[in-house]
Amino acid sequence: MDHVTLLAEDGSAIGTLPKSEVHTQDTPLHLAFSCYVLDDRGRVLVTRRALGKRTWPGVWTNSFCGHPRPDEDMLEAVARRAQEELGIRLTGIRLALPDYRYRAVDASGIVENEICPVHIAVVDGDLSADPDEVAEWAWVEVDDLVGAVTQTPFAFSPWLAEQLPRLRALGEV
Repeated sequence: MDHVTLLAEDGSAIGTLPKSEVHTQDTPLHLAFSCYVLDDRGRVLVTRRALGKRTWPGVWTNSFCGHPRPDEDMLEAVARRAQEELGIRLTGIRLALPDYRYRAVDASGIVENEICPVHIAVVDGDLSADPDEVAEWAWVEVDDLVGAVTQTPFAFSPWLAEQLPRLRALGEV
């Protein structure tokens, strides 16, 4: 059973909980990460969360997210999760938004409450997405994604809607 790292307001680790117990209507602040995967043409991979996901089922989002295991190196966690969720290896993983933090409530009342550093990486190989994690996926031009999120933010995860403009402003995507 995977555990997540619980955090104090200052971002310091204060304990762990089983991942299955973390996301509730009163989710404690915890450590996570987001990753945007690019292909050799500069397109970004977007995924639609599987319908069985506890939070934001069926919503389009960035390439993937996850939680580092307690004491796991963040870059190793990103690489591990890419393999588990998408069946891909990554190259050139880099930290783009080190201090990203958000709190959001989905339609069912489940809360996300995360300090969630955002990474950019390049795909190495073909995708083989886990259907328990990903319902659909697409490679899209970044400008098209920005336009879609601007026009229909409700169709996307709240973290994607917040992260994408910040990444664009930094020239990361």
